[in-house]
Amino acid sequence: MFVGSVAFVAAAVGARIITHAIRGRVGPFRNLSVGGRHLHHMVFGIGGLLGTGYLWLLLVGTDQSPRGESRATAAAFGAASALTLDEFALWLDLQDVYWARQGRRSIDAVILFGGLLSVGIWGAPLISGIAGEVRKLRR
Repeated sequence: MFVGSVAFVAAAVGARIITHAIRGRVGPFRNLSVGGRHLHHMVFGIGGLLGTGYLWLLLVGTDQSPRGESRATAAAFGAASALTLDEFALWLDLQDVYWARQGRRSIDAVILFGGLLSVGIWGAPLISGIAGEVRKLRR
């Protein structure tokens, strides 16, 4: 959870910094295009989520894997989630509203998912403890 959360925050902040730099024409950053069509960073996020999910189906990066593989897939999941959620408004409106008022939905989605990751990190011991107590009571 911790590695995935750090990767999520880093990718979310990085995506926002780079998109602001592109918009302001600062630095070496430029929009990517394929065949004249703008390639949104959400595409890389979806590809990362699909790739990570496929690795997990193969049990790469799970309990049965070495620790390094688990950390790598957790980081890939966190970063891919951030890239995808940073363009959440595009999912909803099916048009590029990144810089419009509706683009705020993307920021809200990133904050909400980031909050859920934080609950997983900080709340896991509490939730596990409560679940253990409930199991004891059932016996």
